[in-house]
Amino acid sequence: MMYLASSEPQNPLLPVWPEVVIGLICFGIIYFVFAKKLLPAINKALEERHEAIEGGIEKAEAAQIEAQSVLEQYKAQLAEARHEAARLRQEATEQGTAIIQEMKAEGQRQREEIIAAGHAQIEADRKAAAGALRQDVGKLATDLAGKLVGESLEDSARQSRTIDRFLDELEDGAAKAEAAR
Repeated sequence: MMYLASSEPQNPLLPVWPEVVIGLICFGIIYFVFAKKLLPAINKALEERHEAIEGGIEKAEAAQIEAQSVLEQYKAQLAEARHEAARLRQEATEQGTAIIQEMKAEGQRQREEIIAAGHAQIEADRKAAAGALRQDVGKLATDLAGKLVGESLEDSARQSRTIDRFLDELEDGAAKAEAAR
């Protein structure tokens, strides 16, 4: 305060030395408090945060690597499943084709059997009809011949010869008429 009482006018550009000293002392005290108390706590919090961030990044990278590995496994399994499905589809198609071919062959075989059985039945029926017709025609021919000749042709040997001769002549006539067409 002495300094303020001096009569010389104060230059506004020059600092007042007692204020500079007091300011430096206050600055030193504040710096000391900050350096010893506040800065270590701030640095510790920053380090913890930095470590947490770095740990989180490492964990995220590890999780990403694991996710990529799982994705690759999934893709491999999916490709394998698609391949297996294609193989099963191909096998089913081949089996279906084989079954169709077997069924066609079986149907053809059964058709041939039915046709053969039908031909055999027709032939047997034709022979039976021919035999029955031969007997009926023979009986009618014998009766008619007996009436024409005026004697009975009831003798079975004579009747059989007459019938056979008559039918042979009919068959020869039918064969000649068929050949003429």
